[in-house]
Amino acid sequence: MQNKLLDAMSWGRQCTECRLWLATALIAAAWLTGCSGKANEALPAAPADLGNVHLSDAQRGHIQIYDVQSAVFHRTIETTGVVDFDNDQATSVLAPFSGPVSRLLVSLGQQVKKGDGLAAVDSPDFAAAISAYQKALATARTNRKLADLDQDLLAHNGVAQREAAQAETDAANAEADRDAALQELVSLQVPAATIGAIQAGRKVARVEGMIRAPIAGTVAERLVTPGQLLEAGATPCFTVANLSRVWVMAQVFGADLAAVSVGDAAEVDSGIGSSTFSGTVDNIAALVDPDTRAVAVRVVVENPGDLLKKQMYVRVRLQVRRENHGLLIPVSAILRDDENLPFVYRLQADGSLARRHVSLGSRTGETYDIAEGLSGGDKIVVDGALFIQFMQNQ
Repeated sequence: MQNKLLDAMSWGRQCTECRLWLATALIAAAWLTGCSGKANEALPAAPADLGNVHLSDAQRGHIQIYDVQSAVFHRTIETTGVVDFDNDQATSVLAPFSGPVSRLLVSLGQQVKKGDGLAAVDSPDFAAAISAYQKALATARTNRKLADLDQDLLAHNGVAQREAAQAETDAANAEADRDAALQELVSLQVPAATIGAIQAGRKVARVEGMIRAPIAGTVAERLVTPGQLLEAGATPCFTVANLSRVWVMAQVFGADLAAVSVGDAAEVDSGIGSSTFSGTVDNIAALVDPDTRAVAVRVVVENPGDLLKKQMYVRVRLQVRRENHGLLIPVSAILRDDENLPFVYRLQADGSLARRHVSLGSRTGETYDIAEGLSGGDKIVVDGALFIQFMQNQ
């Protein structure tokens, strides 16, 4: 072993890879020497075919043995996701009328209440709606007066029954047109004071068309600029959203999908600081994404401080409620061979340690579920396995 170290020291001056090997060898040699309690105790030699490793009693005191037992556990599925608005608390505001934008009244991130103005528009549709209501209101009043007059004349045989009936029909039609024109103003969110002035017969000054917030929330998107020409019912102008709660669309693949169900708890890590966000699975998509072959699992997440933003990539941990049964072993027991296959060191009946390749199932915290390779009652090394691997490879 000492000769190997001397050769490595000479070789290490020539290449970085050898210097790394030298550092590992020195650490392992120091550990093994400390375990033996004797500076000149020979290290156990491993057969060329990587046979079992035999440790002295002193060396055995520096490793930890774990008893493998069947356990009940709840899986944790780790995946990625994308933040989106909670569409139950967000709305896209379309232009209710046509015309160019004259003024923007809000900025991105601004808090608004329902009915607050977002933008002013020089809209001929808006002016036409006010004019139509004024005309309909005047016509309805005139026709109603004529119908009432004909009814009075009819009582005194001053007009024919047919003429009185026609006057009543004309009045009813005019009142229907008036009500429809009024409803148009309401849908365009004309201020109540303006409508009251029209009904009182007062002259109304030129009124700008106003795009208003349909809900209370935050102006999350502003999609128009001053001077832009809007098309009624087609041009998206703003997005107003309540950001205190968001959706995270987690990507779950077929192997894990069967374990996930609505109501499972979830944790979301944005990578900003050390804080995580709690959520709950509330929907599992019925379709597979044709590009990724994943299924979108929607997680509703509380968003204090509005830290989670739309289109942000996050890490998601789904806490499966369904119980699973299996063999759990600590992550520290898992090593990899030259072909990157996982294995552990299992204690044999004669006290030696032998490699045992295993098939890894899901990871839950700091443990792995072992699908194949171990049985209940097996004893494996969970602390010190790395140095045993180094000894075996010498």
